[in-house]
Amino acid sequence: MTDMTVWPKPGTGRPAGMCLGPGHLVVYGNPALIATFGRSCIGMPARETMLSLPPEAFDLLDSVLAGDRPLARWIVVDGEDWRMTATPRREFEPGDPYGVSFHLRRRSDLPLIRDERPAPEARREWLSPPSP
Repeated sequence: MTDMTVWPKPGTGRPAGMCLGPGHLVVYGNPALIATFGRSCIGMPARETMLSLPPEAFDLLDSVLAGDRPLARWIVVDGEDWRMTATPRREFEPGDPYGVSFHLRRRSDLPLIRDERPAPEARREWLSPPSP
């Protein structure tokens, strides 16, 4: 168990992970998730290791797995608003959902938007030249 006085750990980025089944067994966590919840969260049910998340976060994971569609909601962690998004993970052939991928973003963490590029710079990224 990690110290949850600061959530997530400073400089770690946005926590994200993947879970399997209705118990939401965590099978992958990005470095921010590992820094926040500890390496021991991998291989354990999310409800048992991610104790600082409110019940609404797990309701979201349950709804995504049961409803087989992506969902998002705002949750409050340590008095701060976070956007939690989740999407079902599907088996390749039958397309049945078997798990959930999720991502957390602080409300104050604005999306990254790059400056507009001049046309000559944008043209260098074309895969093929445009038709005349």
